[in-house]
Amino acid sequence: MAKRIRKGDQVQVISGADRGKRGHVLAVDHERGRVRVKGVRMQKRHLKPGRAGSRTGGIVEQEGFVHASAVMLVDPTADRPSRFRIEEREGKRVRVFARSGEPVPAPEATE
Repeated sequence: MAKRIRKGDQVQVISGADRGKRGHVLAVDHERGRVRVKGVRMQKRHLKPGRAGSRTGGIVEQEGFVHASAVMLVDPTADRPSRFRIEEREGKRVRVFARSGEPVPAPEATE
């Protein structure tokens, strides 16, 4: 499932504590089948001074991973979450929304 969702895709959480939230995929863990979505499942991390690029240390909030089955791609034409399928178009495999039949837009560059 995680192989079909790519970094930069806009998704909506469909289950769990953050249900209904939308954001762009920041990272995909193919081995565990999980994705990290901007603004979803925020966690606090305590850092020592000088570690992980933080010279001052302290408490930092960052996104945690969510299971890939708990998110759906958002169809921009309908502005709603939609399933998608993979089709052959012009000799290439393309992800296509089931709701509108439009191809999934190329993932946007994040950060």
